[in-house]
Amino acid sequence: MRLTALVPAIASVAILLPGASLSEVAEFPAQSGQTMQELSIYSSLDNDLAAPLIDAFQKTRPNVAVHYENLLTGEIHDRVVAETENGATADFVFSSAMDLQVKLANDGFARPVQTPDTPSWPNWANWRDTAYALTFEPAVFAYHKPSFAGREPPATRADLVRWVAENPETAFGRVGTYDVTRSGVGYLFLARDQELYPGIWSVIEAMGRAQIQQYPTTSDLLERISDGRLALGYNLLGSYAAEWARTHPNIGMILPRDFTVVVSRVAVVPTAAREPDLGAEFLAFLMSRDGQLLLSQTLRLSAVSLEVAGQQSPAGGMEELSDLRLRPVPVTPGLLAYLDQATRAKLLARWSAAISTR
Repeated sequence: MRLTALVPAIASVAILLPGASLSEVAEFPAQSGQTMQELSIYSSLDNDLAAPLIDAFQKTRPNVAVHYENLLTGEIHDRVVAETENGATADFVFSSAMDLQVKLANDGFARPVQTPDTPSWPNWANWRDTAYALTFEPAVFAYHKPSFAGREPPATRADLVRWVAENPETAFGRVGTYDVTRSGVGYLFLARDQELYPGIWSVIEAMGRAQIQQYPTTSDLLERISDGRLALGYNLLGSYAAEWARTHPNIGMILPRDFTVVVSRVAVVPTAAREPDLGAEFLAFLMSRDGQLLLSQTLRLSAVSLEVAGQQSPAGGMEELSDLRLRPVPVTPGLLAYLDQATRAKLLARWSAAISTR
């Protein structure tokens, strides 16, 4: 059964935002049939993955309707800033671009919220009660199983370079990753790679020689891996890869054995929220035991809650993480260094030069 079946009455449309970006919009009517309030959410979580979260929340608040917009991470930040300057914005914002979410909080676009679980929330996952990490997600390699029949897929970045060199015909045009100019989480992964791995540019140059393909979303990449247009995806969000691997038999997933970057989806309640109390209620629900269990069991997003983390299946159903070299990204203003315009321009220029290697 698809997750969207949990909410039988969802009206979905697609709208074009300024700059010709695509926003997927879903309306979740009040379950009581009588709307008393509307909760507005901006998120980078796909509609079908958000549906069970919203459904469970609405069971506790049956008179609340929910307006949900699935946006690219950079667009989420820009929408909140622009709309705040013009009056009001969404009530709850949830994004995998940790740096952009922390920037919203640091720049005064997020309000402090304390929930019943705030006192026990890990320090690395809470910045001044304004930005909360709610998930624990590794960056993974995803691969097309038939393309690796009879051989092991790459398990480290050195393996990836070797595979590209030894299999130029198989690899050419069939290695994919995020378009780091459009994907906030893709840019964050690149910045962390550069910090953690001195040889990262030789890896990117190798992918460039294989004419790397770039896409703005994880779903774009996994769709192409599933049907074989891509043989390998680099640095994909593990939550999506795990779900696709579960439902698409041609997709395999590996957590890199040299080091695994771990990011989180970060939530804020905007200062200019139309219904800030509703936004705070939704945050409290996702931080609660029930919300964290739903994230880890239904959506396979590993929980941050220490109570739930001890009960869930390993990595939210992905794989045992204890023997890996995990490199989590804490929710701190240190993330803002990635957004410095000169630093960003320099990193993107180096990326462009590296992938242009022939």
